[in-house]
Amino acid sequence: MLLFNQQHRTLLEALEFKKINIFSQCRSGYCGACKTRLLAGKVTYLTPPLASLEADECLPCCCVPDSNVNLDLSVKGAQVITRPPHILRKTLLLD
Repeated sequence: MLLFNQQHRTLLEALEFKKINIFSQCRSGYCGACKTRLLAGKVTYLTPPLASLEADECLPCCCVPDSNVNLDLSVKGAQVITRPPHILRKTLLLD
């Protein structure tokens, strides 16, 4: 469980704050690298996504949760610092 509050500008920042580093190239100008499957909940985009998304995907770098969200976070292509190497399912709760 991760908590998202006003100290985080984006969902990506909230994940990084909790030491869950997902693969992203957003800060280097490549959009779409942080594409993450949204298992439950809804997000709002701060800026329109430049990458094409399926209905069950989000770009954590440019969105915030509208409600509790459940993300499918995989270690494939990512560095997970504080978790064992298996598929993680996390629920983000709004503060």
